[in-house]
Amino acid sequence: MASDTSEPATTTVSRSRRRRGRSDQTHKPQRASNYRQITNSLALTEPFSDDQVAAIHQQALRVLQELGIRVLLPEGRAFFKSAGARVDEETQMVYIGADIVEAALASAPKSFTLRGAPGADRDLPFGGRSLVFGPGAGCPNASDLDRGRRPGTLRDFVELTKLTQSFDVMGLNVPIVEPQDVPLKNRHYATLRAQLQLSDKPPFIFARGREQVEQGFEAIRLARGLSQQDFEAEVWATTVINSNSPRQLDIPMTQGIIDYARYKQIIIMTPFCLSGAMAPITIPGALLLSHAEALAGITLAQIVRAGAPVVYGAFSSNVHMKSGAPVFGTPEHIKTNFGAGQLARLVGLPWRSGGGTAAPWPDVQADYETQMSVWGSVLAGANLIYHAAGWLEGGLTLSYEKFITDLELLQTLAELANPIAFDEDELGFAAIAGVQPGGHFFSAEHTMQRFATQFYEPTVSDWSNYGQWQDKGSIKTTQRARNIWQDRLANFQAPRLDNTAVGQALDYMQACEDAGGAEAVS
Repeated sequence: MASDTSEPATTTVSRSRRRRGRSDQTHKPQRASNYRQITNSLALTEPFSDDQVAAIHQQALRVLQELGIRVLLPEGRAFFKSAGARVDEETQMVYIGADIVEAALASAPKSFTLRGAPGADRDLPFGGRSLVFGPGAGCPNASDLDRGRRPGTLRDFVELTKLTQSFDVMGLNVPIVEPQDVPLKNRHYATLRAQLQLSDKPPFIFARGREQVEQGFEAIRLARGLSQQDFEAEVWATTVINSNSPRQLDIPMTQGIIDYARYKQIIIMTPFCLSGAMAPITIPGALLLSHAEALAGITLAQIVRAGAPVVYGAFSSNVHMKSGAPVFGTPEHIKTNFGAGQLARLVGLPWRSGGGTAAPWPDVQADYETQMSVWGSVLAGANLIYHAAGWLEGGLTLSYEKFITDLELLQTLAELANPIAFDEDELGFAAIAGVQPGGHFFSAEHTMQRFATQFYEPTVSDWSNYGQWQDKGSIKTTQRARNIWQDRLANFQAPRLDNTAVGQALDYMQACEDAGGAEAVS
């Protein structure tokens, strides 16, 4: 909507004078917005009754005990068997008793803190009403207006890591795009180098084999200047574990659970249950399967090492029944998120949700689907929301321009999540008393004390009227987003880090790479 530039009927201060008054301030105060540690104070949406949530949980326990889950890694089956689960080695099926699951839930921490670089003020609390946004992750392609859509490269990964670092509302690093120009056996070195050199936010390591994971942990330990004991005493890294719905844990994912649990680093246990495809077509049915698979992975982590930090993951949506393609931002996607939040609170764990869009281009569809899915995740009480910026095509592409336009949404949600200041001065009775009927508040003392910092200032939105917009070149939103990301990259400054410690990590990874790298496990 265009700005209303009409004057109040009884104005006593001219518009030009007001503008001069503001522009004369050579030291304009800056609005203080803490996007680094966000607390969600909004009322949560809970469509299911307590009895219905309990029924889903009980049926999930029944699925694990009676129907079981296939675990392809022998080591994983051995851990389950050691805890008392029934294992059929011929079929690779594991049948997990409710008592085993409940014991695991009792030992899993209800909250913890993910650490950024020491002294960087990038620590992220997980649990309760904490809220963390992460950009789109795992995209095989990247796109922008100048270079088009293309397979992801290391250059893309580096640039997008810089953009993630540049905006506080992005809380942590993720595997934002796959650098397909780097061999898999060396890819973890390349992506971790970028994260440790260009960012002070917590890093991510793919679970693609024990050697890769352990090398990644060692590099983080060196870069953060930690002893092995100190590394395992805190949480420094994350990974996402996806079950193969329905009811299967493959070899690399099972090994990832074991490896991360041993070192007490965060496992984000996330089934990817698409209603009508890999899960029942109904919302309660999809929630039931997703819950059962999440509980299986969480249970394995606690069997490996009690107290290992786990995040209950839920990223379920539906498919387009005419094509089988996954879709996001749908009513079913949002309702499933609401239910997942209730289940996470039932078991008392921090939980991860996800935004997303099926749109192939950063247009209106992409924006409203992302808005609905992320907004639904916030109202569902998610502690971590993946795919909150830049995600296109159901995760096939990471768009630079959409990364920027989505930031506007996330910063707005962060502002909404924070409690509203409320005291006698905020209530404004004195301000109302000081303005005559039919007057205005432009020059009121209450306004003058706050005008420079009271309102949210957009990153990419243009609040000009049509004529002003034309005078500035008629630059559309996506074009403004392009200008913003290009400017941020051109002027990027790496954060202050312990260069000696980071250098040791880089030397270590180079030595590992020179020795032949580490093969990924499939």
